[in-house]
Amino acid sequence: MPTLLHPKTLPGGQPRAGRQNGPSDSAATTARQRRWAVLRKVLTWAFFALVIGMVASQARSVEWGQVGQALRGYPAITLALAGALALLSYLLYSSFDLFGRAYTGHRLPVPTVMGVGFISYAFNLNLGALVGGVAFRLRLYSRLGLEKGQIGQILGLSVLTNWLGYCALAGAVFSMGRIEVPPDWKISSGALQVLGVVLVMLVAGYLAACAWSRRRSWQVRGHELALPSLRVALLQLAASSANWLTITGIVYVLLQQQLAYPVVVAVLLVAAVAGVLTHVPAGLGVLEAVFIALLGGQVAQGPLVAALVAYRAIYYLAPLLIAAVMYARLEARARRTAAQAAQG
Repeated sequence: MPTLLHPKTLPGGQPRAGRQNGPSDSAATTARQRRWAVLRKVLTWAFFALVIGMVASQARSVEWGQVGQALRGYPAITLALAGALALLSYLLYSSFDLFGRAYTGHRLPVPTVMGVGFISYAFNLNLGALVGGVAFRLRLYSRLGLEKGQIGQILGLSVLTNWLGYCALAGAVFSMGRIEVPPDWKISSGALQVLGVVLVMLVAGYLAACAWSRRRSWQVRGHELALPSLRVALLQLAASSANWLTITGIVYVLLQQQLAYPVVVAVLLVAAVAGVLTHVPAGLGVLEAVFIALLGGQVAQGPLVAALVAYRAIYYLAPLLIAAVMYARLEARARRTAAQAAQG
């Protein structure tokens, strides 16, 4: 009866002739990775330089006296409504971590989970994803007893939820072809429309996979990734879409309804992806440049810049102060708990 041989050996135990990964292959792979890293950095800095140029150009044309006058003229009810919408948005975003709670099966209380989400989101917006979205979640959830694998799954599901709603809304808006892109931009209106169709297809593909995929889980670097049910996926889509629409509502209110709400939605979605591409913390300058470039001909620049300044104060800075206080309290509580455990 013939003996089954190992695929890499011949009778007599001699190795089978074949291509082996040698030093030259590893060197070639490393060289390609280095070239790609350099190219990526060059493209990022080129885009960043373009945005800075846009900001500087627009800033010279802004009448800052009109901006100050518009800020001083805001009715109290307008600021209060914008603040209420900001709170609603933070509550919606904080609820994204509840999907991770159900997914991983941990038993941290719901208010604690949403508190971690609030703190992480505030620092994420102001200091960037690595500091806020990753570092703060890792530290806070670790102190609360979760393992790194669980924290990674919570973070991944939160990010997926956030961008699922963005892709659905941006896909719908971009694919309609109603955004008039300035002629000096690198992307045309037609290309933006194609991007919108692609985004809609991605969302539809995710929902279809959740509904009908026979394979429900994959192993990625030792971690199991499982598709949620269609019901959970639809809840993700609804929560994220509601959050993005709420964020837009803040800007819409601060513009005092000078523009149609769908127009503000479209411009904010363009500004959001521009901020991600430039890797600028808080999208500082990017948001303003996109809004001025797309809406400068429809709204006076003074009130427009004033609305964006007020938006940053209400949606970025005020929650950051609250999150800093919450974080300090959680750290103090964790130290007390550790001290009591050591004494006991």
